[in-house]
Amino acid sequence: MYITAVGLLVLAIGGVFVVRSFGSEAGADGLGGKACSDPTQIKLSTAPELQPALETATKSLAVKGGKDGVPCLQFAITAASPYKVAQDLASGADGRPDLWIPDSSLWVSQADDGETVPSIAVPSVASSPMVLVGRSSNFADTSSWLRAFGGAEPALLDPLGTSPGALALLAIQAERQKTSASDTDTSNVVVPLAQRLGSMPKPYTDVSALFGRAGQDGSKVIVPASEQSFVKYQEEHPESELKAVLPATGTLSLDYPIVVAGKGDTSKATEAGKALGAEMIGDAAGQARDQAGFRDQLLSQLSGGRGVGDIDQLPKPNAESIDRTLGTWSRLSLSTHSLAVIDISGSMAEKVGNKTRMQLTIEAASGGLSLFPDSAKLGLWTFSSNITKDGADYNKLVPIRSLDAKQRKTIGNVLKAQKPIPNGGTGLYETAIAAVRAVRAEYDANAVNSVLLFTDGKNDDPGSGDLEATIRSLQSLNDPDRPVRIIALGMGPDANPNELSRLAKATGGRSYVAADPGKLREVFIDALQNR
Repeated sequence: MYITAVGLLVLAIGGVFVVRSFGSEAGADGLGGKACSDPTQIKLSTAPELQPALETATKSLAVKGGKDGVPCLQFAITAASPYKVAQDLASGADGRPDLWIPDSSLWVSQADDGETVPSIAVPSVASSPMVLVGRSSNFADTSSWLRAFGGAEPALLDPLGTSPGALALLAIQAERQKTSASDTDTSNVVVPLAQRLGSMPKPYTDVSALFGRAGQDGSKVIVPASEQSFVKYQEEHPESELKAVLPATGTLSLDYPIVVAGKGDTSKATEAGKALGAEMIGDAAGQARDQAGFRDQLLSQLSGGRGVGDIDQLPKPNAESIDRTLGTWSRLSLSTHSLAVIDISGSMAEKVGNKTRMQLTIEAASGGLSLFPDSAKLGLWTFSSNITKDGADYNKLVPIRSLDAKQRKTIGNVLKAQKPIPNGGTGLYETAIAAVRAVRAEYDANAVNSVLLFTDGKNDDPGSGDLEATIRSLQSLNDPDRPVRIIALGMGPDANPNELSRLAKATGGRSYVAADPGKLREVFIDALQNR
C-alpha cells in the first residue's frame, strides 16, 4: 500500500528517511484531475540532495496527468544513499523501488544481483561536475588531479561508499590519457593516501565537515566534491574563504540517471521514468534544480555566476575501470602487518654506480616507511647464511609493532647500521619459511599479512633444503582464512626470477625483479599497490 500523505516522516531502524507522495489521483494534494482515477503507483528512490527538485517535478507532472498523452502517475519518493540502494538491489533485498535516481551511473553496475543489471531509462536529469575545494594557498599546481593531490592533503569521502570519493580516484586514472604520469607517479600519491585514509576508524562521509576542516587557518586539506555541494556550502557559509577549482586536465561529473530497478514487467516504470525525465528539463523543475545548485543534463553553467563556469570533461569510466580502481583502493586501504626481510649477503656490497646494492636496498626500504601510516605494523629481519651464533640464516632485529614515532626511528636506525657480510651466502629458503611462520604467529585478521623479502641473488646455502622442499613447506603453511603472502623483491642480474616467483606463488604472493637496482624503489611501490 502506497503512502499518499504529503510530508510523512518515516522512522526506520538505523536512519530517518523522508518519504513524500505526489501524484495524479483525483483530489490527492489538490493536484489531480478526474481524468486520473487509477494512477500507476511508482516507488522512487533518489539521492537525498535531489529530492526537493524531484518533488517540484512530480507535482508538475501530476497536474498534467491524463492530458496530452501524459501518463497518470503517483510517486512515493524515498531519499536513500545510492550505495545502500545498490547493495540492496545486488543482494535481492525486499522492497525494490520501481525507479532509482543515484547520484552517479557508476552505481548501476554495482547493483547487479547476478540475474539482471538495472537498465537506464534516462541517462541524466541533473548533473554536477567534480571540483577541488580548499584554501587558495593549497592550489599551487592544478595542472592535473594527481599533481593537486600530491601538493596538498586530500581528504576523500569514502570511495567505496560515495560517488565523489570514487570519481576523484577515477579522475586520476582517466586523466592519464592526457598526462605523462607513470604508474610510479600515480602510486606515489595513491598508495600513502589509501593507507592514511584506510587507517581511520571510520571513513569520511560528511562533506560539509570536510569543508569546515579545509577552511581552517593553515589547513592543507583539499576536498574533492561536487560543485553542487560546494555551492550550497557557500550559501550557508558566506564568510568562508574556500574556493573551488578545476584541474586543467578536466573532470568527471555526477550525472543522476533514472534507473529502472524493478523486476518482471517494467514497461510502466520505464514510461514513468521517461515522463519524469522530460518533466525535469521543463521550466519549473529546471528552475528548482538550478536553485539547488545542480546543472542540467548538458552540464550548462549555473545561473548567477555560481560554481566554476565552463568545464572540460574527462572520458567517462566503464564498468571494468570502475571495478579495477575501487578494487585496488579496497586492497590498498587495508592496514598492513608485515615483516621486512633484507638480504645482507656478501654480494650486496657490489657497486651500482656510486652506491652499493645494500645502500640502494636500505634507501628503498627507508623510503617505503613513509608510505605506511602510524597504524601499520612492521618488523625487520636480515638474512645471510649462518648469520647468527646458532647457525640460523636470519637475524630477528625489530619485532612487528605499530609504526609510531619510536618504531619508525628504531627501524630506520637499524637499517642504516646494516653492512654486507663478507663471503656471506644467500640463505633464502630457510629465511622464507621462518618469516612466514613468524608473521602467522602474530596474525592480524584486520590487516594484509605479508613478508616483504628483499634480495639480490638466489639461495646458495648448502645447508638448507632444495627449492622443491621449500615450496612444499610454504604450501603446508597456507591457510585460506589466514593468508600470509610473500612479496619478493629481487634486484640485479643475479636475482633468480623463477625462484622468487615460485616462492611467492607458493604463498599466494607475487614477485618483482628490478634488473636495474636503481629502480628498486619504483618496484617496491608497485609491489605495495598490487599486494
